[in-house]
Amino acid sequence: MDLSLHQNDIATIVARALEEDVGSGDITARLIPATQQAKARIISRERAIIAGRAWVDEVFRQLDPAVSVIWRVSEGQWVRPNQTLFELQGSARSLLTGERCALNFLQSLSGTATLCRFYADKVTGTGVKLLDTRKTIPGLRIAQKYAVSVGGCFNHRIGLYDAFLIKENHIMAAGGIRAAVSQAHDIAPGKPIEVEVETMQQLDEAIDAGADIIMLDNFNPEQMRVAVVHARQKSQGRTNGVIKLEASGGITDTSLRAYAETGVDYISIGALTKDCKAIDLSMRLV
Repeated sequence: MDLSLHQNDIATIVARALEEDVGSGDITARLIPATQQAKARIISRERAIIAGRAWVDEVFRQLDPAVSVIWRVSEGQWVRPNQTLFELQGSARSLLTGERCALNFLQSLSGTATLCRFYADKVTGTGVKLLDTRKTIPGLRIAQKYAVSVGGCFNHRIGLYDAFLIKENHIMAAGGIRAAVSQAHDIAPGKPIEVEVETMQQLDEAIDAGADIIMLDNFNPEQMRVAVVHARQKSQGRTNGVIKLEASGGITDTSLRAYAETGVDYISIGALTKDCKAIDLSMRLV
């Protein structure tokens, strides 16, 4: 993900986080003289992939531009326990006030990136792309999807606006797969159209209707293999190319490799963003 396209989102989310935490002012930080300067060191307490530097930088840019943030690790780098991630220099008040907000972003996004690397490593050599979903923390969609990419996985649609995902209820309300796909072409020409199917009959309908991607929902690996071969043969010669296939539904880290080896193009996993555990970080004044 290109963060240069999301600077406004980063600034807005950070401003909300600071308002939430600091409010009318950090009363505990007022125990320290306003002129007192300090240095601090932030370390990781566990092994992790680092993600979220831009959010940390933005916290201190908004809170106190005079604070220096000196990074000792790169984005996407593996770090070990007790390794220094970055150092801070500036007003002691500012360092202490910004600590929790900055670390909340870094530990959460690093947790997402680390989990994604765990999943990505499980499908090495298969050619499949692991996709995130919209199961993200409200307000942190861009941040979490960025962390997914840092961890070696890929982004599905960002929201409800950049691609169609026609699911069971949409199909029923629109009057069938063909009708839904036809309306999608009329509503937003050029936007990707993905259809979720649960049977081989629906798979044929979605291919014939001209879907770009088909999500095979709750197929087991053997059913998936059959569907992949069938779909590739049936979609040969289409004007919009051979159909792309996505596996979804109940896929875990233990079953992931079996699905990846069926030949599908994508596997979507909600756990990439909804089941992540924040990395343990710590700041100490030095």
